[in-house]
Amino acid sequence: MKIEKFHKASCHCKAVQLEIHLPRGLEDPRRCDCSFCRMRGAIVASVDLENIKILSGEDKLTLYQFNTFTAKHYFCSVCGIYTHHQRRSNPNQYAFNVACLEGVNPYELGEVPVMDGINHPADRKKSQK
Repeated sequence: MKIEKFHKASCHCKAVQLEIHLPRGLEDPRRCDCSFCRMRGAIVASVDLENIKILSGEDKLTLYQFNTFTAKHYFCSVCGIYTHHQRRSNPNQYAFNVACLEGVNPYELGEVPVMDGINHPADRKKSQK
């Protein structure tokens, strides 16, 4: 599967359109087992904040936050698809829904590792103090 450096991404209804710059291709695709990600079920990968550009539909994005209210999860308010989120563990990055990338079938990625989101890295840092 070839991943271009600049890739279009969208929600299911196409109301939200993104351009994602993947300078080194699709890096570190993963799942997370935190309460929210388990229910959402998306495979994500990350890019620096400046590497996601909203082309259209910013007004259709709905923000969801929970727990520490650090991460910012964005969904299309029309079709409900999760498109991306600003990460809690690295607020300088967005994670994005790999399934939203045009021409990419996440089922072709093979085995995808699962991150330990139940024991979030930010929570481990607090407990070590």
